[in-house]
Amino acid sequence: MSEYNAPIAEMKFVLRELVGLDEIAGLPGYEEATPDLVDAVLEEAGRLAKDVLAPLNQSGDREGAAFENGVVRTASGFPEAYNLFVEGGWGSLPFDPEHGGQGLPWTLATAVQEMWSAANLSFSLAPLLTQGAVEALQAHGTAEQKAAYLPHMISGRWSGTMNLTEPQAGSDVGALKARAVKQGDHYLITGQKIFITWGEHDCAENIVHMVLARTPDAPAGTRGISLFIVPKFLPKADGTLGERNDLRCVSLEHKLGIMASPTAIMSYGDSGGAVGYLLGAENKGMACMFTMMNNARVSVGVQGLAIAERAYQQARSFARERIQSRAIDSSGSAGVAIIQHPDVRRMLLTMKATIEAMRALAYLAAAALDRAKHAPDADDRAGAQARIDLLTPMVKSWLTDCGCEIASLGVQIHGGMGFIEETGAAQYYRDARILPIYEGTNGIQALDLVMRKVLRDEGAAAAALLLEMRTDVTAMNSPEAEAVGVALIELDAATDWILETGAKNPRLAAAGATPYLRLFATVAGGWLVARSAAVARRLLDAGEPLPDRSFLEAKIQTARFYTGNILPRASADAAAAMRGAHSTLAMDEAQL
Repeated sequence: MSEYNAPIAEMKFVLRELVGLDEIAGLPGYEEATPDLVDAVLEEAGRLAKDVLAPLNQSGDREGAAFENGVVRTASGFPEAYNLFVEGGWGSLPFDPEHGGQGLPWTLATAVQEMWSAANLSFSLAPLLTQGAVEALQAHGTAEQKAAYLPHMISGRWSGTMNLTEPQAGSDVGALKARAVKQGDHYLITGQKIFITWGEHDCAENIVHMVLARTPDAPAGTRGISLFIVPKFLPKADGTLGERNDLRCVSLEHKLGIMASPTAIMSYGDSGGAVGYLLGAENKGMACMFTMMNNARVSVGVQGLAIAERAYQQARSFARERIQSRAIDSSGSAGVAIIQHPDVRRMLLTMKATIEAMRALAYLAAAALDRAKHAPDADDRAGAQARIDLLTPMVKSWLTDCGCEIASLGVQIHGGMGFIEETGAAQYYRDARILPIYEGTNGIQALDLVMRKVLRDEGAAAAALLLEMRTDVTAMNSPEAEAVGVALIELDAATDWILETGAKNPRLAAAGATPYLRLFATVAGGWLVARSAAVARRLLDAGEPLPDRSFLEAKIQTARFYTGNILPRASADAAAAMRGAHSTLAMDEAQL
């Protein structure tokens, strides 16, 4: 397994040249995000990722998390690494200083999160879930709840989880059976939850579970779900830990990947009821949970980007070192590094170009989130919120699908050695596979994009982004921009089809949702790499000495590869979205 080195130059380029971090740093509340501080944060995070987290990735995969006599123990080195993470204040970057956060932009925190996930995906899931729980508490908690939980969770001393899934209710959350019975100022929670990431472990002092449950007289379905704060240890009035709550881990799941992440089956109320505190209002739990889920959906998309980056670094290193076969245009018999073979070059460039588009799209979404939270003008905040809402299903779905594809290419570049665990390439492939399932499967994300993000506002948010893309590519006047312009015509047509068809036949629109999402994301990725090339040309043409000339020239070449080799997939997805939906529904179920 090769070392992980955070691609800091790439991150800085996207942050400053594509998504406007300097402008975001000028928003109220983000004044501390100076260029020097941003650079320092990225450099220090890169060191922690490389020196502490990455060395535990393969060993953690081999050892896994263990469950013995009701106790969960994480893999060797994980508790110590978690303590270093907490001591460095890394979980507090984007949160309110009032509760111990550092008040830095989500855009910067997203780049840092990419590093944790690339270095050690299993480890990164713990702060990811805590981050989402913090967001839910900030948005829906009472003043007392915020004071009791946020400082500890933002610091990382307490971790957080999300408890949705039950054995009989997977993505159909409305079918859950966990019960919550009011008793004085709290509720007693009973029921079982499965697939609880980092549901029990030995790294944090306390674990704060966010649990969906139903009160006795609640309406059926999702309208009758409430959300509860259910801590492992009940906090005392002075903030110290009190008695153990009535909850326990009954086992850990045996998984395909992320072996070092303890995925727990949790039981609540075996001895009468776990004490839980209502977050938000009764029967409004899904609204509260979606605050947490939308945060997690973007974060899981970033994990898809991260695992792709790690697989790419591994494959690139192997391709430079592996000597096999003579060059195709050579008359000699000497073998060459496989990076010289055209098809290996094609695979590596597919990885590189797709990753650059993925990173730009993820950071663009994070920048929209910052503007939605901090822009002074209400209309600007509303527009930014519409943008992040539109981008969230694309970031979650497209980035995680691409993460699987790129991890698979990494195995392919290694050849037979890629199928052997000791190289590490297989672990990335196994780890990546959960990401299209997490936080709403990617089919659900496609439905969300079509039904809630395009049809609900009659295409307004999509039209705003499409207009920005068209304006940009017209101004660029480059071969890459021209290719994106052609793809935009197909995206426009598919969007019109979704709007027209969805109003008359939502089931037919749903059948075209997944190719439509791929189409939209692939074209958006093309737009962003074309912008990268335009920035690179501008900097190269400025006439100033450039120490990073090769870096900028590579941006142009990467954009050419993307628009020549990856963007053409958009045509197939446009056809599948508009003309393939009928055939999806035509066959009888018995014929499948």
